Amino acid sequence: MTTTTMAENEPQAVAGPPTAPPDRPSAVWNRRLIIGAFWFVVVCLGLPHWTWTTSIQRSSLPLESMNAWAEGNACQLQYPLNIELKTSNVPSGQASDLATRLETLLNAEDRFSLHKFNVVTGTVSTNSALTVQLDSSSANSPAKATLRSWEPVLDVSHQLQTPEDLQNTALFLAGQIFEVFEDESAALSHLLDGTPFSGGRQAMQLSVEKKQKLDGRTTRAFKPASSYHLTFSLFTPGASPSAWEIDQALKEYIQPLLNPLSSVSKFTIDTQVQLYAAFSPSISGPVFDEDRNRWSLHYSDLTGFVNAAEWPLSPGIGSGPTINFVLYHPSADKAPLLIAENDGTSWIIPQWGAVQIHNPPPGQNTTKLTLEDLRPDMLVFADQLASLLGVPPSPPSLSLRISSLARERATALILSASSTLGALSRLTLKLTSIEIPTSVAKSVDETLTRLDRACQDLQQGNFQSAL
Repeated sequence: MTTTTMAENEPQAVAGPPTAPPDRPSAVWNRRLIIGAFWFVVVCLGLPHWTWTTSIQRSSLPLESMNAWAEGNACQLQYPLNIELKTSNVPSGQASDLATRLETLLNAEDRFSLHKFNVVTGTVSTNSALTVQLDSSSANSPAKATLRSWEPVLDVSHQLQTPEDLQNTALFLAGQIFEVFEDESAALSHLLDGTPFSGGRQAMQLSVEKKQKLDGRTTRAFKPASSYHLTFSLFTPGASPSAWEIDQALKEYIQPLLNPLSSVSKFTIDTQVQLYAAFSPSISGPVFDEDRNRWSLHYSDLTGFVNAAEWPLSPGIGSGPTINFVLYHPSADKAPLLIAENDGTSWIIPQWGAVQIHNPPPGQNTTKLTLEDLRPDMLVFADQLASLLGVPPSPPSLSLRISSLARERATALILSASSTLGALSRLTLKLTSIEIPTSVAKSVDETLTRLDRACQDLQQGNFQSAL
């Protein structure tokens, strides 16, 4: 008989999962601090950094002002020219009457709608464009006018005895002044033709030949710059000449041109001599012409004449462009050396420089080129320098030509800057996600300020300041 105890009949207790001990208050606060620190880094550091690295900077641009310049509405281009009329042996009242008549005739000419003439008697400010020196003492001598080469002065001889002579004199003076500024008016009209700054004016009717000359002058000349570097180089295929009086030649023939041009741009000069300078292998010449007993280069050889691979011609020194002037002295066994098509010895390489061939007379000592030897070459270089800088070929007065250059350059710079502002404005509106740095906005503001100042200077006749 089995005996079961009460303890054996009682059910067994089932063990439950273990429970974690309650957290200490300090541990709870630590977890809260860790989570808070994480979100603090995300919100206060990560999110701003992500926004900064993924956002596009678009500085505000004065689009309205930019479009006004691009459309030619911000400035009415006008070129006031002060004409100073000086008379001898003429009463002041008659001189004033003559000035009034002359001014009326000048401003009535449609060809000169871009210019506004202001004729005064006596002394005016230093920005006078032309001084007319009228001599009426010769009663029966024929009327004549002469423009001085180095001064903006027109010497006129015309009788002024009767009231009828007053109108005839005004007509004669107007014709002479028109002749002085005719080429400038044509150049400005051609420059503004087809641009928003034409102001609805009808462009001057120019012949095809005249337009080609104006386009050729623009293509040949360097772009306007505040400074240029001039390099004068002597190249010879042999050991002589090894010296040249270039410093004296520059002072005698080039510096008189650079002095008035310094009001438009600054210039620096260096010189060099290169011996044993071989022709460029890209040209076929020179070839010997037995019929004419000389060596010749063809037009096709001129563009490759300069041996850029071996001749040490620096492409640029300083901030401004370099204008190269090469004087080539051929060896005695290949002289004289001429251009076959025109018997010339010089040519211009557009926006690079010029080349002049120096053919010495037979039997001349070629060890050193003297000042007299260099005279014809330097005169050619002076003309070529004027062409490469865009100086107009007329009128004969150098001072007037440089003044015309200043007006043309100021106009070209205004057109270029306005076109750039218009392009930037259109790009900003079209590409809404493009970045516009602060530096661009500052440059635009500075450009607008300078354009406003240049426009004011042009309208006031301060053409040098407009540059």
